[in-house]
Amino acid sequence: MDYQIARHNMVENQVRTNKVTDPLVIAAMEEVPRELFLPEAKRGVAYVDEDIPVGGGRYAMEPMVIARLMQSAEIAETDVALIIGAGYGYGAALLSRVAETVVAVESDKDMTAAAEATFQSVNYDNVIVVEGDLAQGYAKQAPYNVIVFDGAVTEVPAAVLEQVSEGGRLLAVIREEGKVGIARLYERENGVIGHRDLFDANIPYLPGFEPSESFVF
Repeated sequence: MDYQIARHNMVENQVRTNKVTDPLVIAAMEEVPRELFLPEAKRGVAYVDEDIPVGGGRYAMEPMVIARLMQSAEIAETDVALIIGAGYGYGAALLSRVAETVVAVESDKDMTAAAEATFQSVNYDNVIVVEGDLAQGYAKQAPYNVIVFDGAVTEVPAAVLEQVSEGGRLLAVIREEGKVGIARLYERENGVIGHRDLFDANIPYLPGFEPSESFVF
């Protein structure tokens, strides 16, 4: 497979056709080799228009969705970004092509190691990969100008919202039980967090962020 051609076709047919016009986001999608940020057995389907299961209940987010989230974040080249649930690192890689520094938090030890090795192999030296509890974000480097959840959540933990800088943006796909997922933008202005809904996005949950089981009597 010619991955470069497949990547270009992904941008033309999946990204541009879904209201993504930010030239920096499009350039990042054209540049980052998604196949390298997947398990080897999944590389042949790297550029399909869907979420790709990568093991452990985890998925590589559909390219169109991560592109639209990035565009909505309006990332500046001086921004420090946090990505939560980094998996094998594709979302973090995309952010790193636009932001100054990216912190990628991952709870799975093997995925953390794989992502770090891939970043070294492609010489993306502005990404820091850390292993940790996703619900806690990474307070050590906070606050962040941009925070992105790489998977759906029922709600954004308060500990993560606290890590948004003044003027900062947090992007997450919120999926309430039995409802369609909604991409939501949170912003901090004058110390207060507000939010607005952007577009439908039915991506899989990040493990640990699914709806709580309820008992019916």
